Parts: sequence; structure tokens; C-alpha cells
Amino acid sequence: MSSKVKFNSLIDTIVKSIDKVKGNEINVLDFRKMDNRICDYFVICDGGSNTQVNAIASSITKNVSKKLKNKPWGVEGTENAEWILIDYVDVIVHIFQKTKREFYDLENLWGDANKIEFNEK
Repeated sequence: MSSKVKFNSLIDTIVKSIDKVKGNEINVLDFRKMDNRICDYFVICDGGSNTQVNAIASSITKNVSKKLKNKPWGVEGTENAEWILIDYVDVIVHIFQKTKREFYDLENLWGDANKIEFNEK
């Protein structure tokens, strides 16, 4: 995982937490230059099964809580673990199963955002 972009500690912790449990295709969408944005960043990744999707979500919430003493405002989707959303207000994390990620295609839906990829393993 590498990028020349320096993010805040929340995004750094989220990306490292995803990478730690082998989340796939980690992308960050930067909305800060867009008008009427809902947050500053989306962090998007996918897992190979509902078990892995739940493991990614758990890794994120545990590491962010431990390192930054920050808890999410909300977590949705853990029941079926096809798409889990973790809301840290300025940063919203989307963890998909691959088929759901392809179907909803958030990266293209929000195509005006600056996209940063973290795909090196």
C-alpha cells in the first residue's frame, strides 16, 4: 500500500485497517473541492465474502477506536454484510462484497471526485 498523498490520521488508520485484513481495491474519493458534498471523503473497498466484509468493518472500528479514540456515528449493513457503511461524519467507509460494489459502482457515480487508489500489495 502506498500513495504520495498525505491524508489525515483517520483515513490513514482506515486504509491500514483494511489492508491488514486483506481488503481489495482500496480507493479514496476526495470530495473537498465539490459543492454540496455530503462528506469530505469516501473510502471504498471490497471483500471476498460476508465474513471478510465483517472482518474489514471490525478491523476499522477497533483500530480507529484504539488509535484515535474515535467511534463512528453509525454503522449499517452488518446483518447481511453485502455492503457495510461506517460513518465517521467527514469520512464515510463503504465495504462491499465484490458483486455489490460492481452493481452500485460508487466510483463512477461520484466521478467528479478526485480518486486515489491503494492497490499495491
